[in-house]
Amino acid sequence: MQNVFDVLKERGYIDQATYEEDLRELLGKESVPFYIGFDATADSLTLGHFLQIMVMMHMQKHGHKPIALLGGGTTMIGDPSGKADMRKVMTKEIIDYNASRFREQLGHFLDFSEGKAIIVNNADWLLDLKFVNFMREIGVHFSVNRMLTFDCYKNRMEQGLTFFEFGYMLMQSYDFLHLYRNHKCKLQLGGSDQWSNMLGGYELVRKLEQDKVYSMTFKLLTTAAGIKMGKTEAGTIWLDPEKTPPYELYQYMRNVDDRDVEKFLALLTFLPMDEVRRLGALEGSEINKAKEVLAFEVTKMIHGEEEASKAQQAARALFAGGMEEGSIPFTEMDKAIFEKGIGILDLLKELELTKSNGEGRRLVEQGGITIDDVKVDSIDKQVTLDDFKDGKIMIRKGKKVYHQVRI
Repeated sequence: MQNVFDVLKERGYIDQATYEEDLRELLGKESVPFYIGFDATADSLTLGHFLQIMVMMHMQKHGHKPIALLGGGTTMIGDPSGKADMRKVMTKEIIDYNASRFREQLGHFLDFSEGKAIIVNNADWLLDLKFVNFMREIGVHFSVNRMLTFDCYKNRMEQGLTFFEFGYMLMQSYDFLHLYRNHKCKLQLGGSDQWSNMLGGYELVRKLEQDKVYSMTFKLLTTAAGIKMGKTEAGTIWLDPEKTPPYELYQYMRNVDDRDVEKFLALLTFLPMDEVRRLGALEGSEINKAKEVLAFEVTKMIHGEEEASKAQQAARALFAGGMEEGSIPFTEMDKAIFEKGIGILDLLKELELTKSNGEGRRLVEQGGITIDDVKVDSIDKQVTLDDFKDGKIMIRKGKKVYHQVRI
């Protein structure tokens, strides 16, 4: 079997690694327990997390043992990386709930049967630490001068950095030590924005345990335009079908930039690389066939083949000018609302198609809102029962976002 390091490299995942050749050799000769941490900052994983899950699936397919680390403890502080201000402090109840949702979602992608993979929560060891003992055992190994050279802290010096957040690196580093001691974990994986945090853990284990362990980062999921993948005008692309319906995920992937098709096929599907390169090389209108494959494969992996097929049928019907419902997102509303009439700006907010009246006003003024293919030309438009046909209307935002209202 091909070495998983070579698979990850060929498909474009790997960004940096400590002792790259040694790590490749290790992955080629034994089953390696490794971990990725997921801080429980929301009640669903995102498309950005899916890249990390893909790496875990590749590793597991090649005989390595994933440790999915839920950050019930580290989320109590919040990672300062990439943040201009301190993260909002969350209650333990919310964090525990979010972690339980992550646990459920990860079970859809990884085999957690005996000996195959485990899920652990760092709240189980971090929340009971005694401060003085922790600082004597762990804090003594961290240089403040060096920590302040890392981007995650350096970029915050002007706005202000609390000691509370400063401790995050120590906590994350301790995770690696704990997992090494209790689960023989030898490798931490994470996004490239975690490199400095991960070096802290890798160095701590090597110092205290006198053993070789490794860290490896993979590239963040970004578009050709340099935008973080999974972030849209309407918000985040979630893996929870209640937050982002399968149809919306399909449409999002179907409408990626031509330049991103090959990259995303490599990173977000298990299609063989020969097929990835063939599809990525298509030009002109032919590239749309590759985009359909990408959208179908990603939706199938996240929501199952049935939902992917329904989403594809709905998308094709809309593209062809038909109005078959398929799995187009819809909202059922009280008929009485439309007997009185509701302003278009309020309706757009109610359907979560816009976040504010200002955003809705701009869309209407720019001709970006239609109701059953009729452009809304006034911000004062009242949507009433007269607009409905068979108890339904189809609202389109821009060229790609469809939402049906049913009464």
